[in-house]
Amino acid sequence: MAKESRLRRLARMGGLATRVTTEWVGQGVRSALASTETQRQQLRERFQLDSAEQVVEVLGQLRGAAMKVGQGLSIAAQHLDLPDDVRQTLAKLQSEARPVPADQIRATLERELGAPVPEVFRRFDDTPLGTASLAQAHAAVLPDGRKVVVKVLHDGVDDAVQSDLLALRTVMLSGRAFGRSKEELDGVYEEIRARLLEELDYLQEAANIQAFVEAFGDGDGVRIPRHVPALCTERVLVLDHLPGMPLERFLAIATPEARQAAGMNLAHLFLDMAFDKRLLHADPHPGNYLFEADGRVDLLDFGCVKRLDVFWMATYAEAVLHALDGDRDACLDAVRRMGAWDGDDPGAADVIWQFCDTVLAPWRRGDHVIGVDDGDLLEEIKPVVRRIWSYPEIVAPPEVVFLHRTLGGLYTLARRLQVRGRWDAILRHYLDRAIAAGR
Repeated sequence: MAKESRLRRLARMGGLATRVTTEWVGQGVRSALASTETQRQQLRERFQLDSAEQVVEVLGQLRGAAMKVGQGLSIAAQHLDLPDDVRQTLAKLQSEARPVPADQIRATLERELGAPVPEVFRRFDDTPLGTASLAQAHAAVLPDGRKVVVKVLHDGVDDAVQSDLLALRTVMLSGRAFGRSKEELDGVYEEIRARLLEELDYLQEAANIQAFVEAFGDGDGVRIPRHVPALCTERVLVLDHLPGMPLERFLAIATPEARQAAGMNLAHLFLDMAFDKRLLHADPHPGNYLFEADGRVDLLDFGCVKRLDVFWMATYAEAVLHALDGDRDACLDAVRRMGAWDGDDPGAADVIWQFCDTVLAPWRRGDHVIGVDDGDLLEEIKPVVRRIWSYPEIVAPPEVVFLHRTLGGLYTLARRLQVRGRWDAILRHYLDRAIAAGR
């Protein structure tokens, strides 16, 4: 990436941070002059939406690393008390980037692999399978006939992401634009930063893939692609082209038995990752899950992987288990020990318990169908979350960012599949294992 281009990116991001900060000051003045709390809340929400629209406009134009960073911001927005239209505006950053011309991709491959593309691959498809903010993927065939996917990082993305991350931090913290404390936003930012930097190193992603292969093996429920070590560099990743299909196509042709199998495979995948293996595939975009005709789940894209601490997860599991049992005091004690509550306001205790009780209520019923018998759980939670964020002593530990992001994504998929299970017993099995591992 040329020096002039880097300076232009910094100027755009710096200008964005300045505008957000300036408007926050103006919003503070207008709020001070507002006569009612309703008017002040309307001003806050208008400011948040204006800020989100500016972020989407600037980062969407920059694409590349800036857009990926913006996607990280949209992840953070899911865990902050923001109006729905603000979250929906930031979610626009999840769209795909513009394709990189095939000649540039081939040039990168030949530079990285040290040989012409026709010597490395029997066939290489110039039409990309997909273009993301950091990389582009192509289908190919190795000389031995093995079908693979070739992922290639965009040129210049390494340099861009460093400056973009610095500007993102300024945007997030400018006047505490999203209504949270500096300390909490620092934690969320550092978690996003760590995962993003890992995504810039395909040798790290190859190591993540190998960790999942060793953890999950060749089980019947989940298929993990194998990578090709000889063709993997920091900028190129070559791995198996898995046979599954996207969710919408699967839902159109799947038998009830296959849908049930797929749903159970997803459920056990999350619970196993979080509570047993503590190795979390933390990018639950629907495109990262393919489904085979028998319900097996193909797992894709291992750039964003979160390793969870055994002791923190044991405490988290205790909180969930006590909520499942309806034991308010024990649940609140575990919530405090996991770093999510630092205070003694009885109102904070009430809202924490209301959240835990609301989330766990459907799973106490034993046998039920996700997406049918759990009603509109996500809508029921929203007003409780709004109450949570009114108490500064209730904070989101950094571990929660990707843990709950993954849980929410897979729960949404499970609702589409309408999977039946005895969830009380299933949950207890994994929670007990996590608690035992932390002792």
